[in-house]
Amino acid sequence: MTRRVRVRFAPSPTGPLHIGGVRTALYNYLFAKKNNGDFILRIEDTDSQRFVPGAEEYIIEALTWLGLQFDEGTHVGGNYGPYRQSDRKDIYKEYVDQLLEKDAAYIAFDTPQELEAKRTEIANFQYDASTRMQMRNSLTLSKEEVDNLIKEGNQYVVRFKIAPDQEVIVNDIIRGEVKYNSSVLDDKVLYKSADSLPTYHLANIVDDHLMEITHVIRGEEWLPSAPLHVLLYRAFGWEDTMPQFAHLPLLLKPEGNGKLSKRDGDRLGFPVFPLEWKDPKTGEISSGYRESGYLPEAVVNFLALLGWNPGNDQEIMSMDELIGMFSLEKCSKSGAKFDYEKGKWFNHQYIQLRPDSEIANIYYPILEEKGIDCEIGYVEKVVNLVKERVNFIKELWDQSYFFFGAPASYDEKVVKKRWKDESPVQLAELTEVLNGIDDFSAHNQEEIIKAWIESKGYHLGNIMNAFRLAIVGESKGPHMFDITATIGKEETISRLEKAIKEIKPL
Repeated sequence: MTRRVRVRFAPSPTGPLHIGGVRTALYNYLFAKKNNGDFILRIEDTDSQRFVPGAEEYIIEALTWLGLQFDEGTHVGGNYGPYRQSDRKDIYKEYVDQLLEKDAAYIAFDTPQELEAKRTEIANFQYDASTRMQMRNSLTLSKEEVDNLIKEGNQYVVRFKIAPDQEVIVNDIIRGEVKYNSSVLDDKVLYKSADSLPTYHLANIVDDHLMEITHVIRGEEWLPSAPLHVLLYRAFGWEDTMPQFAHLPLLLKPEGNGKLSKRDGDRLGFPVFPLEWKDPKTGEISSGYRESGYLPEAVVNFLALLGWNPGNDQEIMSMDELIGMFSLEKCSKSGAKFDYEKGKWFNHQYIQLRPDSEIANIYYPILEEKGIDCEIGYVEKVVNLVKERVNFIKELWDQSYFFFGAPASYDEKVVKKRWKDESPVQLAELTEVLNGIDDFSAHNQEEIIKAWIESKGYHLGNIMNAFRLAIVGESKGPHMFDITATIGKEETISRLEKAIKEIKPL
């Protein structure tokens, strides 16, 4: 019988969620929804030393902002909880004991100093079948010695006992069959008595098994741990329920070689976190996609195509379209360069696709900060005229400020180039023409003004350039008559009269 697809996104709350982690979460979500399965959030907080307050809440808020809704998790519950590993201590201890009983694991008492001494003694030291009998563990100590050491409160770890020279095959959906020799693996620590917590390796396997995870979709950096996980499944006798693996390609630096890092974003001026993050220890603030003005659907679309291709030329895809087309088989094996300029392009496209009313409502708080008080309907009209010129909502102000007030000054370079000796007289005449127009629509204005310019034998460019300077204050903005139709007849004439008085030829 085919099992219901169940995938998990399992971040550690050790800081902000990297954009590479966001892509992993997205691919898990798309795969689950494509297969009518479950998308689960599991918080892997077994490393108590690296825990950062607020990180879990940040992760949930970031993925919620992007529209990735979990079916189960720490914040929504479910039938397979608890979903936070620190709440599952008792569960893990049971499975540690099982491995010890099966002689698949052993207890080790080696101190950090003893391990360091061994590393000094043996080049490229690895705690494995070739060295374990030289160490202080339950394989070299009697049962009585082990019991006494535990009774006396000595700290210990439980290590996985890996048999040497075995072929371990990892069947990966993206990479195919990957073979390893067990001799390259060390006897990983599975449990630490110091905090009564398992390490990632044991907790990961036990949780995936108990939560009935069918597919493990994670970054390429986890591929080296896959053979260990295969061996653990074997040790527990869970081969029949082992999930299928899919290791995603790395997100690479925009320039040069290597994995995308925060330093790349700082250097080139783009975020590497979905939301702004304030480090609770240092107070350092790192930029986020949301606060930088990206729309969530643009970020989703952009990330989806970094390492996956639908097999056609389509680039703009809604979440439903992404779900419909997604497959792990179409994921690339090689890393994907992080083209942050393409991310801006996606944001531009999605601003154009959003209704003017939605963009206006996002823009309105920026206007309020500037002291602008106007009707939202007016803002919608302005947005309609200028949104094609911006990549981000915050750029709307630079493209539209002149809709909300007359120029306080006039660009000197434009004055020198566009304001002729005859401009004041011609604009005074233009003022009279505009004053006589009842239908102040852009189309009607344009017809009348162009006919007047032609009848007077004036140079069209000279008139229109001076007109724009008077209304805007510089050479920018959308179609001139769209501007005047929007600000209205009274405001247009007022600005012309002001310009005639104030602008002096340079």
